[in-house]
Amino acid sequence: QGQLVESGGGLVQAGGSLRLSCAASGRAFSAYAMAWFRRPAGAGPDERAFVSAITRSGGMTNFKDSVKGRFTIARDNGSNTVYLQMNSLKPEDTAVYYCAAGGLFTTESQHYTIWGRGTQVTVSS
Repeated sequence: QGQLVESGGGLVQAGGSLRLSCAASGRAFSAYAMAWFRRPAGAGPDERAFVSAITRSGGMTNFKDSVKGRFTIARDNGSNTVYLQMNSLKPEDTAVYYCAAGGLFTTESQHYTIWGRGTQVTVSS
């Protein structure tokens, strides 16, 4: 089983942009659907809300309604990396963002079996 390492989080003003990256180790990266979840401050450790997902080939994507039109997801199977481009950021986007890998292209966290440790995104007003 591989590992996932997120990067790219930080502090940004409302309206700004960040690009998160998730680097996967292991040779089976292209066999997994990939997703991003987030946990706002004060939420419990298991309260990870779906943000976006992408199929194994990258041919299909899905987004949480509140980020549609602002966030995009992409993957590079050659470099075992998935990206989350976040534009027009809002204070309510503030959260720890987690990368996840699983066998099913879904919005439900229980179907993702490999998780990164997360990266903090803070959007100031």
